[in-house]
Amino acid sequence: MRILVVGAGFAGAVYARTLAEAGHGVTVIDKRPHIGGNAYDFADTNGVRVHLYGPHLFHTKLQRVIDWLTRFGSFIPYEHKVRAILPNGKLAPMPINLDTVNAVFGTGYSTAAEVEAHLARVALKIAEPRNAAEHLQSRIGVELTDLFFRPYTKKMWGFDLEDMSPSVVKRIPLRTDRVDTYFASDETQMLPRDGYTALFASMFDHPGIELGLGTGFSRDMLKQYGFCFNAMPIDEYFGFQLGDLPYRSIRFHVRTEMDGAAWEAPVTNFTDSGPYTRETNWDALPRHRVEATGRRTITREEPCDYRDNGMERYYPVKTADGRYQALYEKYRALAEAEPDMEFIGRCGTYQYLDMDQVINQSLAGAERWLKQQ
Repeated sequence: MRILVVGAGFAGAVYARTLAEAGHGVTVIDKRPHIGGNAYDFADTNGVRVHLYGPHLFHTKLQRVIDWLTRFGSFIPYEHKVRAILPNGKLAPMPINLDTVNAVFGTGYSTAAEVEAHLARVALKIAEPRNAAEHLQSRIGVELTDLFFRPYTKKMWGFDLEDMSPSVVKRIPLRTDRVDTYFASDETQMLPRDGYTALFASMFDHPGIELGLGTGFSRDMLKQYGFCFNAMPIDEYFGFQLGDLPYRSIRFHVRTEMDGAAWEAPVTNFTDSGPYTRETNWDALPRHRVEATGRRTITREEPCDYRDNGMERYYPVKTADGRYQALYEKYRALAEAEPDMEFIGRCGTYQYLDMDQVINQSLAGAERWLKQQ
């Protein structure tokens, strides 16, 4: 069968490669001029590898995903670290750990038990948290919630914590020891040795796959194919007839600095009420210094509505009342009536997915479809 895949990010790449290896002819199109979706990276004029759409740090507990992904390139271990700037200008580990609690409260705790007892004292007794604010306050109290999460959430999502689903903040771990890595210690954490773009080039390197970059989707294309796996925004496909599914986007402010002192961590979060959420020093990531130029590249992120940023959709919005999820379900019902079409990926299924989740979901989806043929 001749198959159309819309989108050259992780979802499209997994579907394309899996179906091509099963003997199908696959055409992959993407309206952007490059492969890799939001994971696209490149070496800039400062000799630094930059992730154009913000830092992508791979982590997973899924061995199946690791086995599949490492077929297409070499990886290096990397444990990601983030620091948050406190109101006094000092840096503290993020996610919250023992040293963060000491820095904020001026305590001298040295054991996890002491931190656990402290958090138990300041936490509010909320049996069934209804929103992100109540979830955080029931675990870390009001002060830490308001410092590390309230301004950041307002900037990131355009909503207060009380308006957001608890799932938005449940993704962020809480530690009571001195572990200062961002992701869980029981996960495999790694980066592609030669960057994500080279990894995608290897995924698409198959005689059964044809790439069409800088090519937008139109319904007329469907006449040429037996089936379509579509990663475009599902509401856009249906002409927004039921209303817009909102997304948050990011404006990236890039600057050049001369090489200087090492950073404590590649990513720094801002806890203030200013417009920026975080910034990344790219050459602090392993193998991101491609050429010695004496310059470094810093990217600062400013969240905004996707309609204010050229319709660039990054993060689906998940509110406490579930209103946008309910709207998506109506679009999904429309999609079920579409012949020979399946929506995939973050925008096609309106989900906030990590890279490993997209890969796992796409492998399962491609295999399920193949079994039905």
